[in-house]
Amino acid sequence: MPPVLLLLHRQVAPHYGNKAPLSKSLLLVPSGLSILLTLLFQHYQKFFVYNLQAVKEDFQIWRLVCGRTVCLDLKDTFCSSLLIYSFRIFERRYGSRKFSSFLLGSWMLSALFDLLLVEVVQYVFGITISSLPSGFLGPLFALFVPFYCSIPRVQVTQILGHLSITNKTLVYILGLQLLTSGSYIWIVALSGLISGICYNSSVLKVHRVICIPSWVAKVFSWTLEPIFSTAEPSSEIRVGMGATVDIQRQQTMELLDRQIMLSQFAQMRRQRQQQGGMINWNRLFRPLRQRRNANYQDILQSEQDAPPPTEVSEEQVARLMEMGFSRGDALEALRASNNDLNLATNFLLQH
Repeated sequence: MPPVLLLLHRQVAPHYGNKAPLSKSLLLVPSGLSILLTLLFQHYQKFFVYNLQAVKEDFQIWRLVCGRTVCLDLKDTFCSSLLIYSFRIFERRYGSRKFSSFLLGSWMLSALFDLLLVEVVQYVFGITISSLPSGFLGPLFALFVPFYCSIPRVQVTQILGHLSITNKTLVYILGLQLLTSGSYIWIVALSGLISGICYNSSVLKVHRVICIPSWVAKVFSWTLEPIFSTAEPSSEIRVGMGATVDIQRQQTMELLDRQIMLSQFAQMRRQRQQQGGMINWNRLFRPLRQRRNANYQDILQSEQDAPPPTEVSEEQVARLMEMGFSRGDALEALRASNNDLNLATNFLLQH
């Protein structure tokens, strides 16, 4: 599939709005606190240590909140910030309330699984783990579950002819980097993945039990959204002021390339619509001249012998409609591709 066309189409799709206040707040507030604790207020770091021994023996439950919010390692802060920036797509797709409900549910479940896994490690291997890496790590690893399941995999390029680089490779590399940053961070990662699977499971129905009430979502939308939301982009994209002349020149060239590609993409869309829509219907149906010359009995016999239409997944139809395609085009493309989402997307973009 042409990656440039898919990226351009995602830029103009309606669900890719610019408002993601929760993701922006999670990107700025914990990162700012982590930098302040590392550079200026190092004597307060002891209050943000994820000490499980203090939780179990001294009943310091508040450490489950403080120790699982702010990273005390700047490398973990950097990787976490990049992952939050990448996962903001879920807030834009599902809304802030559903996204915050997932984060809350996975945050609570991962805290429970942290305690259970530490006890299992101590019982099986005899290793006593007093503390785990601090930070908002459990929900981040939990977000890899919907990222793997719901985000389509699009090949961007290949290395050495066999190794595929996709639009999801960088996110997985960041997760691997975060996974190897500490000795016991694998426990946090495993508990996060388990909590993400449990929250997304249609059998356990955890998402119906742990969710943000509507009135709480309204209160935070009134308070956080004016602060952290981003204004809608104007029709003309402004060129950022780079620190050097080379950066300004590079930004100008990127802007020109983007405008050229957008204009070419819009022209291709108009040409396809003038030819009869996003789908080349002649590839799916026989031309009308052949139908007129065909015998009625042959047509009736072919219709009787034709296999029943393929059942189309409504979830895949919804994904294609989120990309900006109409429902009719999405249905025909999925039927023609036998419910293959990647082939259907490729067909819609190329025809």
